[in-house]
Amino acid sequence: MANKETTSKTIIVALVLCIVCSLVVSSAAVLLKDQQDANKKLDRYSNILAAAGLLNEDESIEDQYQRLITARVVDLDTGRYTDAVDAATFDQRRAAKDNDLSEALSSADDLAKISRRENYSMVYLVLSEGELQKIILPVRGYGLWSTMRGFIALENDGNTIAGLGFSEHGETPGLGGEIDNPKWKSLWPGKKVYQNGEVEVGLIKGSVTPGSANADYEVDGLAGATLTSRGVTNLVHFWLGEKGFQKFLTNLRSGEAG
Repeated sequence: MANKETTSKTIIVALVLCIVCSLVVSSAAVLLKDQQDANKKLDRYSNILAAAGLLNEDESIEDQYQRLITARVVDLDTGRYTDAVDAATFDQRRAAKDNDLSEALSSADDLAKISRRENYSMVYLVLSEGELQKIILPVRGYGLWSTMRGFIALENDGNTIAGLGFSEHGETPGLGGEIDNPKWKSLWPGKKVYQNGEVEVGLIKGSVTPGSANADYEVDGLAGATLTSRGVTNLVHFWLGEKGFQKFLTNLRSGEAG
């Protein structure tokens, strides 16, 4: 009898403790949600600025973003700006999972291994006195272990890379994780994207030979990270290709983006 009472008390204490802990965790999540959302927004701003080489540690990220960046939404099928969704509230991640706001990709089209592509995408423009200076585009694709998400920045010709950076990935530290290495990222600015209308830029095995015929389109591969290297090339080819931003960039160059 005494043992039954002890067991009951133990279960009750454990149950009460679980409920109290659940309430504490839930309350903290609710109370801190605004701060978490604000931090996520600043992190996104920081990565957008960094991809274009514009991040200044001496100025607040919020101020830099508001001063330098104009966010627009592009219809990826037409390659034109659209007001179908509000740039201030558009959730591109959610749209990519919404059957009404995205399309399933065939295996032939799904070079980046993302399964679905959203119909609309954010683009970030750097303007100076009304003139376009740079275009920053969100990109994503599967690497070795997970989806790599980041931004690629182009100069105003829509063909010269200004920078590439990743905000999220699960690649192996010291191998595929070297996509975060500033030395490797410094290899991208100045590389050309298109040759005869086709996306040519990508990683090669080993190092680029200076002065070689394709040196303008080649980036050093990541040592010991073949699948990550292939994933980076594939995501760049997908998002700068016909299913990605190629129509938009063509329209932008001809002044017909809307």
